[in-house]
Amino acid sequence: MNKEKIKEAIKLMSPEQLEDFLKKNKIQYKINEEKCVFCSILEGKIPAYLIDQNKKSIAILEINPLSKGHTIILSKEHNKLPSLALSLANKIAKKIKSKLKPEEIKIQTDKMFGHELVNVIPIYKNQKLGQKKATQKELILLQDKLTTKPRKRKILKKT
Repeated sequence: MNKEKIKEAIKLMSPEQLEDFLKKNKIQYKINEEKCVFCSILEGKIPAYLIDQNKKSIAILEINPLSKGHTIILSKEHNKLPSLALSLANKIAKKIKSKLKPEEIKIQTDKMFGHELVNVIPIYKNQKLGQKKATQKELILLQDKLTTKPRKRKILKKT
């Protein structure tokens, strides 16, 4: 395999696949000596498609989704999965169910790069789960559809 094909294959890998690839090939890699990839996302140093957040976790679109709307709930702390992450996962699952109309939604916990996370995976009728790189356009459209928009505050006037 030539270098360009290898580079393209690596770009298409999910974080889990990349981590497995690096381990199998005994490659140690960090984006920053002090920060992991998820910390870099949390600090805004790596772009991500934010859907929602609370004080303990964020919900971002998976860039190599298993299905349309696959979202990752990422704990803001290493090695911790706060209950607020699961609450956010359930909130996102309801939003995906109402906006994207999947047949069902799987919610599963995982751990990568020292971060506890939750995958929210929509399951669609007659569609097999399979990872593929999402385009920026697809991600932006999904982000617009799923992002929690701030509610307008009503101001009551005294009469």
